Amino acid sequence: MSSTAKATRATTITCLRYDDAPAAIDWLCAVLGFEKQLIVPDNDGGIAHAQLSFGNGMIMLGSAVDSPYGRLMKQPAQIGNANTQSCYLVVQDADVVYQRVLAAGSEIVLDIEDQDYGGRGFTCRDPEGHLWSLGTYDPW
Repeated sequence: MSSTAKATRATTITCLRYDDAPAAIDWLCAVLGFEKQLIVPDNDGGIAHAQLSFGNGMIMLGSAVDSPYGRLMKQPAQIGNANTQSCYLVVQDADVVYQRVLAAGSEIVLDIEDQDYGGRGFTCRDPEGHLWSLGTYDPW
């Protein structure tokens, strides 16, 4: 283990920004299975800071606002629906989550399949275009 990592539950936490953060939180929880841990609203109907847990992992997110940190990031819709990174979630049953994503009307960009390196998974877009890969492959 790296000497710079703190002995804590998870040492890597993805941070995202959304134009409609409250709607994104609802989708992430209902469709992908995240759970609300902390939601801090801002004064404009958005989200100043949110923490959503997923097993022993977590993401942090907030509303895409004009701030020093916000100016460092672009939303997928601002750059031709491109992404410069994506998140991977280890799930018990990829087919169950796949069906929830389909039922929500979300775009599947890489269809569900068994992987040569092990596991079964797929990649989809959330309503604002962020990529999410989900599968049973557990690199640990």
